[in-house]
Amino acid sequence: MRKLLFESLIRPPLTEPRPPVSDAAMTELAAAIERSARRQLGRSLSIRAVDAGSCNGCELEMHALSNAFYDIERFGLRFVASPRHADVLLVTGPVTSNMAQALERTYIATPDPKWVVALGDCGRDGGCFAGSYAVFGGVSKVVPVDLHIPGCPPSPVDILKGLLGLLENVNEEGRVS
Repeated sequence: MRKLLFESLIRPPLTEPRPPVSDAAMTELAAAIERSARRQLGRSLSIRAVDAGSCNGCELEMHALSNAFYDIERFGLRFVASPRHADVLLVTGPVTSNMAQALERTYIATPDPKWVVALGDCGRDGGCFAGSYAVFGGVSKVVPVDLHIPGCPPSPVDILKGLLGLLENVNEEGRVS
């Protein structure tokens, strides 16, 4: 035990390097999302995260958007606790049999205009869980999906780019063109 303690004092900490995205690029991307949201909605974009049965890889990347490095709250993007306050449903994971009805109810409770984003490969088609007896399928089998963000898991920058693409392609009726 003493040997491990001394080795830990000598060895540098094992941490991952900082993400290779420049702060200026991140600021510009988030500011573009805020401008698009204000143009489309007249206010900031509210996101409701829904875990439909994922492995939590996508949730970790999604929640990284709120950490000190990305800090999307400073640009007016925010995660909300209720679907009644949301503009976007950000759904992760394959929809399990137990979550299909809950996802459908969440979709119905979200006011118009609303958009659904399937996050990750599992949200698109079930991913590595496709064909399981407990998996209903991808998100599009339960609710209409406006955008798929691929990756296993997608990086926070990819999530922001997807949200920007979603907002820039919304037409006058509130649907993605």
